[in-house]
Formats: sequence, structure tokens, C-alpha cells
Amino acid sequence: MTRRTVRIAMNGVTGRMGYRQHLLRSILAIREQGGLDLGGGEALWPEPVLVGRREHALREIAERHGLTEWSTDLDAVLADDTIDIYFDAQVTSARVEAIKKAIAAGKHIYTEKPTAADLDGALELARLARDAGIRHGVVQDKIFLPGLLKLKRLIDGGFFGEILSVRGEFGYWVFEGDWQDPQRPSWNYRSEDGGGITVDMFPHWEYVLHELFGRVTTVQARITTHIPQRWDEQGKPYAATADDAAYGIFELDGGAVAQINSSWTVRVNRDELVEFQVDGTHGSAVAGLRRCRVQHRSATPKPVWNPDLPATESFRDQWQEVPDNAEFDNGFKAQWELFLRHVALGEAYHWDLLAGARGVQLAELGLRSSAEGRRFEVPELSL
Repeated sequence: MTRRTVRIAMNGVTGRMGYRQHLLRSILAIREQGGLDLGGGEALWPEPVLVGRREHALREIAERHGLTEWSTDLDAVLADDTIDIYFDAQVTSARVEAIKKAIAAGKHIYTEKPTAADLDGALELARLARDAGIRHGVVQDKIFLPGLLKLKRLIDGGFFGEILSVRGEFGYWVFEGDWQDPQRPSWNYRSEDGGGITVDMFPHWEYVLHELFGRVTTVQARITTHIPQRWDEQGKPYAATADDAAYGIFELDGGAVAQINSSWTVRVNRDELVEFQVDGTHGSAVAGLRRCRVQHRSATPKPVWNPDLPATESFRDQWQEVPDNAEFDNGFKAQWELFLRHVALGEAYHWDLLAGARGVQLAELGLRSSAEGRRFEVPELSL
């Protein structure tokens, strides 16, 4: 099999997500399998060039995985004509300028979300990429999760009949940092650094709802900061200026209503860290990261409300597990492979910077909805 090399500047791989999901479980995993099979006896071989601000961290990662190329000079990397793709997993506040430089250098773009701090910035990136004629994609990993792939299978098979509603619960307790180390970096809780659960999670909910159930047409949200003080990586207290919980109601094209709670101040009493319950006229399903359970209308029990008697049945036991019926790869890796095929072969790919801008738009409108106590329509975007 002949090998075609694609060189990828990976900015932000010293962070948790950039390292674990994008470098380790995606790009290096593709290399471990011998590259990406393009058909016709050809394999695409990704060659990462690590980029970041912390020289010692880049060197340590490179040495750990037998990589030879890393740099703290983004401009020099982008000036290298052998670099094909620029990938960004930095903090949001640093993303726009870096992507602009990469577009100007003629690199294809693949980036984490949100793509920008506001809608104007996100749309500008989409226009610049279009005008430059480059290929571009935005990470939308949740729709590649096994649980949501099973849910998509149910939708495509007509299991639900008419879909009436979607209820989503996401989150877990993130320790404040005073007596136990927090599980998330402190910048997530400072709005001046691009933090906040709304700008983090509403872009996810936009593409999940859009891809599975229909375009979001209105949003109404209540967004708050439940814990006003946290402790940073050095153990110093700081004011949490960003929101840590967002409660949203979304109307969808076609009439269904979605309610999704997102919180870093909730203790988990569910099977997975995120779950979606979908109710339809013919059946219901509960999907998480990996599992999906269903209850058809023919097997739906008839509960009767009686607060004077204890429940005599386990409602959870009345649901049926949806089988895998397929091999599920890591969701980040699956989307990376689709984007690499898009770059190498020109195959269709619609999770682009305009799709990323829709997520920024929903987050922006959600924040406005909460601040003004209003429900907002969500206009369709175009360039």
C-alpha cells in the first residue's frame, strides 16, 4: 500500500482535550492502524506538528510518543509550505486570530468549538475560509457517540412515530478547588477568558438537535453562576465570572420541544454523564454516551398516580436495551477520518465553519435570553 502524507499543525495539544481526544485517540490512533485507507491501495498518513506556548510540555509529549516536530512559534509553522492542515484546540479567546492566520497562509482548517467568542467573529471565519477556497471543519463529536448513533438508527427506522419532545441532562459536580482539585481548568469559570457553560455546551446542543431532530427555531434560557468563588491551579481563590449552569428550552423545526439542562454544579443520579430522553407517539428512548434503551407503545405500562401507596414496579426495568449491531470507534477519531477524507479526496463534508457559527449563535442568543428574560427566534444563517 502506498502512503500519502498529510502534515497537521496541532495547536493546543498540551490541554486535556487536545491531547487525549485529538492527538492520542485520533491522530496517533490512525497512525497505529497503518494510516487512513483511501482505497485503491493508498493510505493517508497523518504527520502531526505540535504547537503551543509551553516548550517543556510540547517536548515531553513529543518524546513520549516518538514525535520529532514541535514548535512554540505558530507563525513559523504556518509559513511552512509543507503544512497542509491547521488544527486548533486552544482556549476560545486565542482561537480566532490563530485561525485567521492559518486561513491567510492557505491551510485547511479543523477546529474545536466554539469557533469564536461571538457570532460576528464566527461568521467572519466562515467567510474568510470560503473566499480562500480552503476546506474547513468544526468538531461536532457528540453525534458520533455510540448512544446517539443508536438513537439516529431509531429515528431513521421510524421507531418514534411523531417526535414530541427531547429532554437532555448533562453535567456533574466540578470541585471548587479549595479542598479537592477541580476536574476542569480555571479559565472555564472566567468569562474574560472565554469560559462559561453556555458557550461551551450550547454549540453542542445546536448540532445534536439540528442533526437528529430539526433546526432550532427559538431559544429561551435561564443561565446563572451558582458558585461565585473557585480556586485556581495554584490554589488561589478567584471570582467565578462565567456561568456554571444553563437551563434551556428550544423549539425545533417540525414542532418538537427540547429541554436541556447543563450544569457543572449537579451531582449525577443517572446512568451516564449526559442523557437524552426522546418521546414520540409510537415509542420513547433514553440515549447516553454509549447506551440506548427504548420502550415501544405496545410495551408501555399504565402507571396510576397514588401518593398513598409505594411504587410496586421498577420503571427502569421496563425498558429494552438497543443492541450495538456495529463496531463503534472513538467519536473524535471517526470525525477526523471523515475530515481527512474530505481534504484528501474531496468527499462531502458539511460540519464546516458555518455549522460552527450556528453553535455560537445559539449560545449568544441563550445568554441574551437569560439576561433580558425573553424568548428569541433563531434566524437561519447564510454567508
